[in-house]
Amino acid sequence: MVTTTTQRLLDLAAAAPASHDEDLVLLLREASELYQQGFADLRDTVAARFAGPSGGDLVAAATAAGMPCDASQDRDELVLLLALAEWEMTLAALAYSEMAQDAAHRGVCLIPEE
Repeated sequence: MVTTTTQRLLDLAAAAPASHDEDLVLLLREASELYQQGFADLRDTVAARFAGPSGGDLVAAATAAGMPCDASQDRDELVLLLALAEWEMTLAALAYSEMAQDAAHRGVCLIPEE
């Protein structure tokens, strides 16, 4: 059986509340990698979808998606903003965000303290 990125992130998020310390860090690491991969895949999809429209059309689409931008930004930046707006609403991204917030409230995060 093939597990999708979304399904695996949901599985990790479901396992996180019962995990502690190093086990939770391991879950967060895997979830972070899946989050980044999912976002990269969606960014590629959005880039293909917006391959034809002009820069002005991209600015209008990004603005309509609620992302602050302007005409001085290059095409890649605008595609990134559009992909981010779409990604943040996916079940995978929402599950990861909840997981990371819960872990942070319990004193666990992937960024080491200095």
